[in-house]
Amino acid sequence: MFDLTLSFDNGPEPEVTPLVLDTLRARGLLATFFVLGRKVAQPGGMELARRSHAEGHHIGNHTWNHATPLGEITEPGAAAAEIRRTQELIEPLAHPDRLFRPFGGGGNLDRRLLNPEALGTLLDDGFTCVLWNAVPRDWAEPEEWCERALDQCASQPWTLLVLHDLPTGAMAHLGRFLDLAAERGARFRQDFPPGCVPLRRGHLAHDMTGYVTAGATG
Repeated sequence: MFDLTLSFDNGPEPEVTPLVLDTLRARGLLATFFVLGRKVAQPGGMELARRSHAEGHHIGNHTWNHATPLGEITEPGAAAAEIRRTQELIEPLAHPDRLFRPFGGGGNLDRRLLNPEALGTLLDDGFTCVLWNAVPRDWAEPEEWCERALDQCASQPWTLLVLHDLPTGAMAHLGRFLDLAAERGARFRQDFPPGCVPLRRGHLAHDMTGYVTAGATG
């Protein structure tokens, strides 16, 4: 038996997110969608975010562009804008805890995640920072990720899994993964393992030194 929290990053995508939503709904499962502001702003993006919210999924902030990890941004004001611009757009749908997930540049949990300006924005604006403890790299290996994800789930009591509702073909295998996980004893839940939430409602729950670029920006 193991606990499993599902999350989806980098959408919404009109050709993929509906499939993910249909797959989850068919199994009565709830997840969190960490959306990109620029995709929500595109035609049909807000409608998909609204549908996700209406079906009980949490909506979180995954920056506006997802182009450069915030810890690598040096331009004053740029990191704060990546966070606040998206939050302003999704605010009517956003979880009350103002969920934010930084861009790890391939699932990395290190100082690339945030710069001091980004951390200050999260603290000042009362955000909850949600990280992860399993990244099966579905975007890179859309045919092979399921077994890797199952192995990651089996290796720890509570997994916060990062998947991507992107047009790679990976989400065509989501239903198979979910059914196999259930067969292997998964207890699906929508909340997050405490160890993956170092910042909650603008208050530090864990030391974040390892996730923030040293020095100052701006």
